[in-house]
Amino acid sequence: MAGAKNHDYHILPPSIHPLMGSMSALLAFGGLVMWMHKMPYGGIVSSIGWLGIFYTFYAWWSDVVKEAQGGDHTPVVQLHLRYGMILFIASEVMFFVGWFWAFFDFSLFPQPLQVIEGAVEIIQGPNSVTHAAGQFPAKGLEVIDAFGFPLLNTLILLCSGTTVTWAHHALINNERGGEKTGLWGALGVGNNDNLKKGLWITILLGLLFSSIQIYEYAHAPFAFKGLNYSSAFYMATGFHGFHVFVGTIFLIVCLVRSYKGHFTPRQHFGFEAAAWYWHFVDVVWLFLFVAVYVWGGWGAPVHGG
Repeated sequence: MAGAKNHDYHILPPSIHPLMGSMSALLAFGGLVMWMHKMPYGGIVSSIGWLGIFYTFYAWWSDVVKEAQGGDHTPVVQLHLRYGMILFIASEVMFFVGWFWAFFDFSLFPQPLQVIEGAVEIIQGPNSVTHAAGQFPAKGLEVIDAFGFPLLNTLILLCSGTTVTWAHHALINNERGGEKTGLWGALGVGNNDNLKKGLWITILLGLLFSSIQIYEYAHAPFAFKGLNYSSAFYMATGFHGFHVFVGTIFLIVCLVRSYKGHFTPRQHFGFEAAAWYWHFVDVVWLFLFVAVYVWGGWGAPVHGG
Protein backbone atom coordinates (compact mmCIF):
# COMPACT_ATOMS: atom_id res chain seq x y z
CA MET A 1 0.00 0.00 0.00
CA ALA A 2 1.41 3.36 -1.01
CA GLY A 3 2.41 5.54 1.93
CA ALA A 4 2.24 2.69 4.44
CA LYS A 5 4.93 2.64 7.13
CA ASN A 6 7.22 -0.35 6.63
CA HIS A 7 10.17 0.66 8.84
CA ASP A 8 10.97 1.22 12.54
CA TYR A 9 11.94 4.89 12.22
CA HIS A 10 9.80 7.87 13.13
CA ILE A 11 9.62 10.47 10.37
CA LEU A 12 8.99 13.85 11.99
CA PRO A 13 6.36 16.19 10.53
CA PRO A 14 7.29 19.81 9.71
CA SER A 15 7.88 21.82 12.92
CA ILE A 16 8.34 25.48 13.76
CA HIS A 17 10.32 24.67 16.94
CA PRO A 18 13.88 24.78 15.48
CA LEU A 19 13.29 28.15 13.81
CA MET A 20 11.55 29.60 16.85
CA GLY A 21 14.25 28.34 19.19
CA SER A 22 17.10 29.77 17.11
CA MET A 23 15.41 33.15 16.64
CA SER A 24 14.57 33.32 20.35
CA ALA A 25 18.20 32.57 21.24
CA LEU A 26 19.31 35.36 18.89
CA LEU A 27 16.96 37.80 20.62
CA ALA A 28 17.96 36.61 24.11
CA PHE A 29 21.69 37.03 23.66
CA GLY A 30 21.47 39.96 21.26
CA GLY A 31 19.35 41.78 23.82
CA LEU A 32 21.85 40.84 26.51
CA VAL A 33 24.64 42.48 24.50
CA MET A 34 22.45 45.56 24.04
CA TRP A 35 21.81 45.67 27.80
CA MET A 36 25.53 45.36 28.58
CA HIS A 37 26.23 48.31 26.28
CA LYS A 38 23.38 50.27 27.93
CA MET A 39 21.41 50.45 24.69
CA PRO A 40 17.67 51.18 24.94
CA TYR A 41 15.24 48.24 25.16
CA GLY A 42 18.08 45.72 25.57
CA GLY A 43 16.50 44.17 28.65
CA ILE A 44 13.08 43.93 26.98
CA VAL A 45 14.51 42.29 23.84
CA SER A 46 16.46 39.79 25.92
CA SER A 47 13.39 38.98 28.06
CA ILE A 48 11.28 38.32 24.96
CA GLY A 49 14.01 36.02 23.66
CA TRP A 50 14.20 34.05 26.91
CA LEU A 51 10.43 33.65 27.00
CA GLY A 52 10.61 32.27 23.46
CA ILE A 53 13.36 29.83 24.48
CA PHE A 54 11.38 28.55 27.47
CA TYR A 55 8.25 28.19 25.34
CA THR A 56 10.24 26.25 22.74
CA PHE A 57 11.51 23.92 25.47
CA TYR A 58 7.98 23.28 26.68
CA ALA A 59 6.37 22.89 23.25
CA TRP A 60 9.11 20.76 21.72
CA TRP A 61 9.41 18.35 24.65
CA SER A 62 5.61 18.17 24.87
CA ASP A 63 5.63 16.93 21.27
CA VAL A 64 8.26 14.33 22.18
CA VAL A 65 6.06 13.11 25.05
CA LYS A 66 3.06 12.88 22.70
CA GLU A 67 5.16 10.87 20.24
CA ALA A 68 6.13 8.46 23.02
CA GLN A 69 2.53 8.08 24.14
CA GLY A 70 1.43 7.59 20.54
CA GLY A 71 3.75 4.62 20.05
CA ASP A 72 6.21 6.40 17.74
CA HIS A 73 9.20 5.58 19.95
CA THR A 74 10.01 2.16 18.58
CA PRO A 75 13.05 0.24 19.91
CA VAL A 76 15.15 1.75 17.10
CA VAL A 77 14.00 5.28 17.95
CA GLN A 78 14.66 4.69 21.66
CA LEU A 79 18.17 3.45 20.85
CA HIS A 80 18.92 6.62 18.93
CA LEU A 81 17.46 8.75 21.71
CA ARG A 82 19.93 7.04 24.06
CA TYR A 83 22.79 7.82 21.66
CA GLY A 84 21.70 11.45 21.64
CA MET A 85 21.58 11.64 25.45
CA ILE A 86 25.02 10.05 25.71
CA LEU A 87 26.46 12.64 23.31
CA PHE A 88 24.71 15.45 25.22
CA ILE A 89 26.23 14.32 28.53
CA ALA A 90 29.63 13.97 26.83
CA SER A 91 29.38 17.60 25.67
CA GLU A 92 28.52 18.63 29.24
CA VAL A 93 31.58 16.75 30.48
CA MET A 94 33.75 18.91 28.22
CA PHE A 95 32.29 22.06 29.81
CA PHE A 96 33.50 20.87 33.19
CA VAL A 97 36.86 19.87 31.71
CA GLY A 98 37.26 23.56 30.85
CA TRP A 99 36.48 24.69 34.42
CA PHE A 100 38.78 22.07 35.94
CA TRP A 101 41.51 23.01 33.46
CA ALA A 102 41.30 26.67 34.54
CA PHE A 103 41.32 25.75 38.23
CA PHE A 104 44.36 23.48 37.92
CA ASP A 105 46.17 26.03 35.75
CA PHE A 106 45.67 28.67 38.46
CA SER A 107 46.71 26.29 41.22
CA LEU A 108 49.73 24.62 39.61
CA PHE A 109 51.11 27.87 38.20
CA PRO A 110 50.09 30.37 40.89
CA GLN A 111 50.47 34.12 40.66
CA PRO A 112 52.17 36.06 43.50
CA LEU A 113 48.99 37.50 44.97
CA GLN A 114 47.91 38.32 48.50
CA VAL A 115 44.67 39.48 50.07
CA ILE A 116 44.87 42.30 52.63
CA GLU A 117 41.60 43.47 54.17
CA GLY A 118 39.69 42.29 51.12
CA ALA A 119 42.01 44.00 48.60
CA VAL A 120 44.07 41.91 46.15
CA GLU A 121 47.72 42.95 45.74
CA ILE A 122 50.74 41.62 43.84
CA ILE A 123 53.56 40.46 46.11
CA GLN A 124 56.83 42.07 45.07
CA GLY A 125 60.13 40.22 45.15
CA PRO A 126 63.10 41.17 47.35
CA ASN A 127 64.38 43.74 44.87
CA SER A 128 60.89 45.28 44.37
CA VAL A 129 61.16 44.58 40.65
CA THR A 130 60.69 40.85 40.25
CA HIS A 131 57.60 39.20 41.68
CA ALA A 132 57.82 36.81 44.59
CA ALA A 133 56.96 33.13 44.29
CA GLY A 134 53.22 32.60 44.11
CA GLN A 135 50.96 30.41 46.18
CA PHE A 136 47.43 29.12 45.70
CA PRO A 137 45.05 30.14 47.16
CA ALA A 138 46.46 33.64 47.46
CA LYS A 139 48.17 34.58 50.71
CA GLY A 140 45.69 35.90 53.25
CA LEU A 141 42.62 34.39 51.57
CA GLU A 142 40.24 32.42 53.75
CA VAL A 143 38.56 29.41 52.14
CA ILE A 144 35.33 27.53 52.84
CA ASP A 145 35.65 24.57 55.20
CA ALA A 146 35.46 21.51 52.94
CA PHE A 147 34.19 19.35 55.77
CA GLY A 148 31.23 21.57 56.64
CA PHE A 149 28.47 22.29 54.15
CA PRO A 150 30.39 20.89 51.13
CA LEU A 151 30.71 17.49 52.83
CA LEU A 152 27.03 17.62 53.80
CA ASN A 153 26.09 18.37 50.19
CA THR A 154 28.26 15.47 49.05
CA LEU A 155 26.32 13.09 51.29
CA ILE A 156 23.03 14.58 50.08
CA LEU A 157 23.89 14.01 46.42
CA LEU A 158 25.13 10.48 47.08
CA CYS A 159 21.83 9.70 48.83
CA SER A 160 19.88 11.23 45.94
CA GLY A 161 21.76 9.02 43.47
CA THR A 162 20.63 6.04 45.54
CA THR A 163 16.98 7.13 45.66
CA VAL A 164 16.74 7.83 41.91
CA THR A 165 18.22 4.36 41.25
CA TRP A 166 15.63 2.91 43.65
CA ALA A 167 12.89 4.66 41.66
CA HIS A 168 14.33 3.33 38.38
CA HIS A 169 14.41 -0.26 39.62
CA ALA A 170 10.88 0.15 40.98
CA LEU A 171 9.71 1.22 37.52
CA ILE A 172 11.46 -1.70 35.82
CA ASN A 173 9.85 -4.12 38.30
CA ASN A 174 6.48 -2.34 37.99
CA GLU A 175 6.34 -1.50 41.71
CA ARG A 176 3.43 0.91 41.50
CA GLY A 177 0.00 1.31 43.00
CA GLY A 178 -1.14 -0.03 46.34
CA GLU A 179 -3.35 1.42 49.05
CA LYS A 180 -2.91 5.14 49.66
CA THR A 181 -2.48 5.73 53.39
CA GLY A 182 -0.66 8.17 55.65
CA LEU A 183 1.55 10.96 54.35
CA TRP A 184 2.33 9.15 51.12
CA GLY A 185 -1.38 8.65 50.55
CA ALA A 186 -1.97 12.39 50.97
CA LEU A 187 0.50 12.89 48.12
CA GLY A 188 -1.37 10.39 45.96
CA VAL A 189 1.30 7.70 46.37
CA GLY A 190 0.35 4.08 47.01
CA ASN A 191 2.12 1.87 49.54
CA ASN A 192 3.75 -0.11 46.75
CA ASP A 193 4.51 2.88 44.53
CA ASN A 194 8.28 3.02 45.02
CA LEU A 195 8.65 4.89 41.71
CA LYS A 196 6.91 7.99 43.04
CA LYS A 197 8.47 7.63 46.49
CA GLY A 198 11.98 7.55 45.03
CA LEU A 199 11.27 10.53 42.79
CA TRP A 200 9.78 12.59 45.63
CA ILE A 201 12.77 11.94 47.88
CA THR A 202 15.29 12.65 45.08
CA ILE A 203 13.61 15.96 44.23
CA LEU A 204 13.56 17.04 47.89
CA LEU A 205 17.25 16.14 48.25
CA GLY A 206 18.05 18.14 45.10
CA LEU A 207 16.20 21.18 46.47
CA LEU A 208 18.02 20.78 49.79
CA PHE A 209 21.38 20.68 47.99
CA SER A 210 20.57 23.88 46.07
CA SER A 211 19.39 25.65 49.23
CA ILE A 212 22.58 24.79 51.10
CA GLN A 213 24.72 25.96 48.17
CA ILE A 214 22.86 29.28 48.03
CA TYR A 215 23.45 29.72 51.76
CA GLU A 216 27.13 28.86 51.28
CA TYR A 217 27.49 31.47 48.53
CA ALA A 218 25.74 34.11 50.65
CA HIS A 219 28.26 33.59 53.47
CA ALA A 220 31.39 32.92 51.39
CA PRO A 221 34.46 34.91 52.50
CA PHE A 222 35.39 35.97 48.95
CA ALA A 223 33.66 37.66 46.02
CA PHE A 224 33.41 36.42 42.45
CA LYS A 225 35.71 38.94 40.80
CA GLY A 226 39.18 40.20 41.54
CA LEU A 227 40.92 36.88 42.23
CA ASN A 228 41.67 33.80 40.15
CA TYR A 229 40.76 31.38 42.97
CA SER A 230 37.35 32.90 43.60
CA SER A 231 36.49 33.20 39.90
CA ALA A 232 37.43 29.57 39.22
CA PHE A 233 35.61 28.44 42.36
CA TYR A 234 32.32 30.16 41.52
CA MET A 235 32.40 29.18 37.84
CA ALA A 236 33.02 25.49 38.58
CA THR A 237 30.66 25.08 41.54
CA GLY A 238 28.06 27.51 40.17
CA PHE A 239 27.93 25.77 36.80
CA HIS A 240 27.41 22.50 38.64
CA GLY A 241 24.71 24.10 40.79
CA PHE A 242 22.91 25.17 37.61
CA HIS A 243 23.02 21.56 36.41
CA VAL A 244 21.54 20.37 39.70
CA PHE A 245 18.72 22.90 39.21
CA VAL A 246 18.09 21.66 35.64
CA GLY A 247 18.26 18.03 36.79
CA THR A 248 15.71 18.78 39.51
CA ILE A 249 13.36 20.19 36.86
CA PHE A 250 13.86 17.00 34.80
CA LEU A 251 12.91 14.88 37.80
CA ILE A 252 9.85 17.05 38.60
CA VAL A 253 8.65 16.53 35.02
CA CYS A 254 9.19 12.78 35.44
CA LEU A 255 7.20 12.84 38.68
CA VAL A 256 4.29 14.62 36.97
CA ARG A 257 4.42 12.12 34.12
CA SER A 258 4.47 9.22 36.58
CA TYR A 259 1.21 10.53 38.08
CA LYS A 260 -0.24 10.57 34.56
CA GLY A 261 0.85 6.96 33.99
CA HIS A 262 3.18 7.75 31.09
CA PHE A 263 5.94 5.31 32.03
CA THR A 264 5.91 1.55 31.61
CA PRO A 265 8.58 -1.04 32.47
CA ARG A 266 9.36 -1.36 28.74
CA GLN A 267 9.11 2.30 27.67
CA HIS A 268 10.44 5.01 29.98
CA PHE A 269 13.31 6.69 28.18
CA GLY A 270 12.35 10.13 29.56
CA PHE A 271 12.89 8.88 33.10
CA GLU A 272 16.04 7.00 32.14
CA ALA A 273 17.56 10.12 30.56
CA ALA A 274 16.78 12.17 33.69
CA ALA A 275 18.39 9.48 35.88
CA TRP A 276 21.52 9.44 33.71
CA TYR A 277 21.74 13.21 33.95
CA TRP A 278 21.35 13.07 37.74
CA HIS A 279 24.11 10.49 38.10
CA PHE A 280 26.30 12.72 35.91
CA VAL A 281 25.91 15.70 38.25
CA ASP A 282 26.59 13.36 41.20
CA VAL A 283 29.91 12.23 39.76
CA VAL A 284 30.96 15.76 38.77
CA TRP A 285 30.31 16.95 42.33
CA LEU A 286 32.60 14.26 43.74
CA PHE A 287 35.42 15.58 41.56
CA LEU A 288 34.57 19.17 42.55
CA PHE A 289 34.53 18.32 46.24
CA VAL A 290 37.94 16.61 46.13
CA ALA A 291 39.67 19.00 43.69
CA VAL A 292 38.18 22.41 44.56
CA TYR A 293 37.15 22.17 48.20
CA VAL A 294 39.67 19.70 49.69
CA TRP A 295 42.79 19.90 47.53
CA GLY A 296 42.24 23.49 46.31
CA GLY A 297 41.93 24.89 49.82
CA TRP A 298 44.56 22.68 51.46
CA GLY A 299 46.78 24.66 53.84
CA ALA A 300 44.80 27.91 53.54
CA PRO A 301 43.09 29.48 56.57
CA VAL A 302 39.49 28.30 56.93
CA HIS A 303 36.76 30.91 57.18
CA GLY A 304 35.29 30.86 60.66
CA GLY A 305 37.74 28.18 61.74
